[in-house]
Amino acid sequence: MKLIIKSSLPDHSISHFVHSFWMLENKTGKDIPSTVLPNGMVDMTLMKINSTNWKMLVRGLDTEPSAVVIEKGAKIFTIGLKLLAVEYLLGDSIKDVLNEGKNISNDFWQFGENDMSNLEKFCKRATQKIKTKSIENIDSRKKKLFELIYSTNGSLPVKELSEHVFWSSRQINRYFHQQFGISLKAYCNILRLGASFKHLSEGKLFPEQNFTDQNHFIKEIKKYAGVTPKELSKNKDDRFIDITAIKNFPS
Repeated sequence: MKLIIKSSLPDHSISHFVHSFWMLENKTGKDIPSTVLPNGMVDMTLMKINSTNWKMLVRGLDTEPSAVVIEKGAKIFTIGLKLLAVEYLLGDSIKDVLNEGKNISNDFWQFGENDMSNLEKFCKRATQKIKTKSIENIDSRKKKLFELIYSTNGSLPVKELSEHVFWSSRQINRYFHQQFGISLKAYCNILRLGASFKHLSEGKLFPEQNFTDQNHFIKEIKKYAGVTPKELSKNKDDRFIDITAIKNFPS
């Protein structure tokens, strides 16, 4: 028996809200210690331990590595949400859940037991519900801002982003603090780090995300992951779930 980790990318029609889908099942017969890394996503998760009922929660942004335990018998489905989804899909601020989570209702999603039989069915149900939310009602400045942030993996300076969307840096940062609990610059740093995980999962230890140099890259990885790029790349015993799941992503 083993720890099963699967991942999937979203349909293009919902990619403005969703980064990825994940499924994890612990069939090892023992609790597994693990580490959650900052990756720029807001996780909406359904979890069940053995025969208990499904629990639904949302985890805010991670700004530091967090030790977690994957209990034996756990089955977990997660939607890795982009920040635009917080206001327009979840309809609530997540500033009070940095590096932690809170329970949420299943009223909007209406997931049933059959939807959690496998990752494909979970993705199908989630996609159906997300498609009911029209993108026509999204503030054009916010839509363009997040398009720029994600298309550049957080590499553009705040001033340049502000100029592109005709929205002052001060107003953007107020919005970020009120909705997400961190500044735009801090988020971009985390997103840039998360974008490097794909390369690290492939054993590439040199920066490819506009870091100043190798020393800067190492410093940022240690700051947000708590380990060196080399240790993160080795991912001994699948300690870092993010790195393991990313290996399954399409190129």
